[in-house]
Amino acid sequence: MPNRLAHETSPYLLQHADNPVDWWPWSAEAFEEARKTGKPVLLSVGYSSCHWCHVMAHESFEDRATAEYLNEHFVSVKVDREERPDVDAVYMEAVQAATGQGGWPMTVFLTPEGEPFYFGTYFPPAPRQGSPSFRQVLEGVRAAWTDRRDEVAEVAGKIVRDLAGREISYGDSQAPGEEQLAAALLGLTREYDPQRGGFGGAPKFPPSMVVEFLLRHHARTGAEGALQMAQDTCERMARGGIYDQLGGGFARYSVDRDWIVPHFEKMLYDNALLCRVYAHLWRSTGSELARRVALETADFMVRELRTNEGGFASALDADSDDGSGRHVEGAYYAWTPRQLTAVLGAEDAELAGQYFGVTDEGTFEHGSSVLQLPQQEGVFDAEKVESIKRRLLDARAERPAPGRDDKVVAAWNGLAIAALAETGAYFDRPDLVEAAVGAADLLVRLHLDEQARLSRTSKDGQVGANAGVLEDYADVAEGFLALASVTGEGVWLEFAGFLLDHVLARFADPDSGALYDTAVDAERLIRRPQDPTDNATPSGWSAAAGALLSYAAQTGAQPHRTAAEKALGVVKALGPRVPRFIGWGLAVAEALLDGPREIAVVGPALDDEATRALHRTALLGASPGAVVALGVPESDEFPLLADRPLVGGAPTAYVCRNFTCDAPTTDGDRLRAALSR
Repeated sequence: MPNRLAHETSPYLLQHADNPVDWWPWSAEAFEEARKTGKPVLLSVGYSSCHWCHVMAHESFEDRATAEYLNEHFVSVKVDREERPDVDAVYMEAVQAATGQGGWPMTVFLTPEGEPFYFGTYFPPAPRQGSPSFRQVLEGVRAAWTDRRDEVAEVAGKIVRDLAGREISYGDSQAPGEEQLAAALLGLTREYDPQRGGFGGAPKFPPSMVVEFLLRHHARTGAEGALQMAQDTCERMARGGIYDQLGGGFARYSVDRDWIVPHFEKMLYDNALLCRVYAHLWRSTGSELARRVALETADFMVRELRTNEGGFASALDADSDDGSGRHVEGAYYAWTPRQLTAVLGAEDAELAGQYFGVTDEGTFEHGSSVLQLPQQEGVFDAEKVESIKRRLLDARAERPAPGRDDKVVAAWNGLAIAALAETGAYFDRPDLVEAAVGAADLLVRLHLDEQARLSRTSKDGQVGANAGVLEDYADVAEGFLALASVTGEGVWLEFAGFLLDHVLARFADPDSGALYDTAVDAERLIRRPQDPTDNATPSGWSAAAGALLSYAAQTGAQPHRTAAEKALGVVKALGPRVPRFIGWGLAVAEALLDGPREIAVVGPALDDEATRALHRTALLGASPGAVVALGVPESDEFPLLADRPLVGGAPTAYVCRNFTCDAPTTDGDRLRAALSR
């Protein structure tokens, strides 16, 4: 019989709806039940494409004996971290403080007041390598709760006090300058892996936000070392197994330092960020590899993640059926020589093995290999390779596909909107711009209420109950601002302004300029979450600073610019110390140092060919964080267009900083030169 999760919309929660565990969703009613029955709360946090979440569910939560023990002695609460990032952040901070590490599934035991007192991540069904079994953990927690309740309460109270006493170093509310950005670059150089690209050791995550900083730093300063790190990292990832060499798109991370074997789940946010990074790399270098990867990643998102409502689904699972009924990580993507031969025949299979690095020994499990790209592509016949890729992709489509998490997360759709809009504009792909517009329309239609308050998720056209957090407001505003620059439709600028007004009113500390991850009127947790450092996506703090700065550049709104400058004070403090973890903040600081530049393009008509060409030249300028306004003379959709007439009746571009402009030009080459200075 289904449990309470059967009434939820989260795919992750629905995966547990048939568990024998008497799950509760996160709710006041769950904690009231714990108070009424005198039981502790088991909080289990995960997400639908999490491999080890599936493992623990199968081993423990589907086990009837374990479920009966849980139901008798605990109130069990299941949370989708992607729907409730605030709950996840607060308790993950406690887990990391107590254990020095974190991850999912996250397992936390709480008092009925929500105070944590025991922590962990994945627990096996039997003792393993020094780790207790899940049943042993449950019995130990129950014994402590029953026999040493005062001690448990004391521990829980101390943890909450310690969390409340943690303070973020805000700097001095002034944005970083040349000195701090140079120190951040030096710090990245020290952590850079010159043989393999990327930063640090295994596991290796795609450093999309750091690469964006490096590209912007090079554009502003001409620093060749910054460009080289960005270019080499992107090339290594694109040639490695972390990139899907057949279907496009990136996996979550590489388990090794060489980008060979990925953790196979594919997340919308990774692919949106990386699509934009590769498009920007092409804009800076003209790299054919960067162009191809940007377009293939955009096509992957539209083909495999777009929902019927026009938004973008959150993720594809790492696991799929291997053909024998077992769910195996990577089964959809890995190949053996025998499988190649079955699809291609012996001769082409040998060529495919050489080209993609498929060996008898294998690079993955059970003699299978993850496809990679050779360093010397030119020695292979391009037409033959394309034929092989098409045939393998068609054959792969016959395999059982990984599951898809269909929920639409506002923040990640904002990132996708920005990526698709810019990629479509750069490469003359209006279909990609239309996909971005479709997702933006969905967010406005479904996720925004009459007061422009944002809901975090929807699924199948039904909006979720959870309020948007800072990253939702910031990333959706970022997407709308990119869409405004690309389409020349001022309505997207207007919607961005609504969202950013909420950021100033409900998420910002009016005195320090610090930002919180939840609104002042959000549900009260044991701590109001606040984190300026990047994780898999830009922090809400840095993303808000970037969107506020871009909006101010488009409109001249001084309160928004002042708020962005104050928010960047934390980047001044943290950038030189931990540059890998505040890359987006560093990228925004580069934009502030450059202006950012404001480019107004006016033409006799938006569909005029010469106007479109000048507009595209403006979009292709690599000036950090530059904004573009497009319109006809006397248009009131963009403040940047006010008093910007045509020159000699021809389409005209104005390059400005703080609404003070250089001499206008009607020549694309002169505009290009102005943007490169």
